[in-house]
Amino acid sequence: MNDVENIPNKALLSEEYHKNRTGYEEALTKVVREISRLLQRRGLHPTIKSRVKDFESFFAKKIKLLKNAWDEHKDPLPINDVLAMRIICPFLRDLDEVEAAIATQYDIVEIERKGQNHSFREFGYESVHVLIRIPDEILPLCKGLERNVIEIQLRTILQEAWAEVEHELVYKAEFTPFDEPLKRKLAALNATLTLSDIIFQEILDYQKKLNSALKKRREDFYSKIEQTSAQVFGITESMTGKFPAPVRLKKASLEERRLVSNKVLNQNPWAELDIDTLLLSALDAHNASDFRTAIAIYTEILSRKPEAAIAAVVFKHRGMAYFAQSEYTDALADFTSCLMLDPDCYKAFYYRGVVKSIQNQLQQAIDDFTAALAIHPYHFFSRYRRALCWWQLGDYVQAHADCEIALRIKPENTLARELQRKIQDNIAKEEI
Repeated sequence: MNDVENIPNKALLSEEYHKNRTGYEEALTKVVREISRLLQRRGLHPTIKSRVKDFESFFAKKIKLLKNAWDEHKDPLPINDVLAMRIICPFLRDLDEVEAAIATQYDIVEIERKGQNHSFREFGYESVHVLIRIPDEILPLCKGLERNVIEIQLRTILQEAWAEVEHELVYKAEFTPFDEPLKRKLAALNATLTLSDIIFQEILDYQKKLNSALKKRREDFYSKIEQTSAQVFGITESMTGKFPAPVRLKKASLEERRLVSNKVLNQNPWAELDIDTLLLSALDAHNASDFRTAIAIYTEILSRKPEAAIAAVVFKHRGMAYFAQSEYTDALADFTSCLMLDPDCYKAFYYRGVVKSIQNQLQQAIDDFTAALAIHPYHFFSRYRRALCWWQLGDYVQAHADCEIALRIKPENTLARELQRKIQDNIAKEEI
């Protein structure tokens, strides 16, 4: 290797680089825009930063690579990161999803997982570097590159924070932490950030599982409520679509209840579980229509005297489990207990109103639906159920007003449309 021939002419390189820079910026902007749209279509909304390497950094890196090649008697490596972007995600699993999404649209040339093999004693932090081939349609904008690639760095927010601090503390200061106490501090910081990323992901996974269970439980609850609505004015399946079969388990005898109670008190299988795990277990049982187990676990949670906000939620869930078994007295008691702890829970007012309407306590049901609407005036079900109560009481003017507003919110709802038709028929008969 002739060292003189390999020494670059900075002035000539600078002139060429600045002549091509506008094209680099245009090409990078297009790719950033395309990747942003790609990720948004998949429900991902990370922060994306991008930059074209400034010439001084480019030249310094070129000299460094030439020096390394000279020392190792090899050909110099090309510069890969003239065009670069960084995709910063909230959670660890997002990184895998972003990487998979990019692979569907771009040719991945190389992937480097920096820091993956660090021991716990090292303070380097992880980052995924992906090289994608520049698409053919924008390649004319990228003249003079040593390699036709764009570097994409994938990091979590915490990995980005570490990288920024590390850059200032170590690289810019040309600092090497030989001092043992400093090395331990950096290693401890690295471990803390890594653990934080893992814990954030676990919390997100828990929330997703919990929300999924809650959604299914609500859907089952509303299905039964809608069936009772259909039965009130005899709507057939052909008019409403197929309703799910109502859940009507045999009412447990006093002996069966005693056995369940003894199981909880004397052979408690949940004693070692924390409240979060118990709640998920109860929701799983609830969604599987195993209401006895769900009620027993909800009762176990309440026996631990959790804080008011948690107890209110559990009372509400247990009330729904009682309702699913048509045990309306117990359901009413739980919804009332929920409201004593959380007076602004419009769903508890709504649920209690439903139970009262089924028990033909129509005026009391209207009061509860009215309370729910005072908190959440856009709640379709409270509006619709109040209209149904007014209709059953023969107050067709009030029923028509509520039903009309309900249909503004959910114009596609079959039951509300059918109720509106019946109300209009009754009003027409009264005018004759």
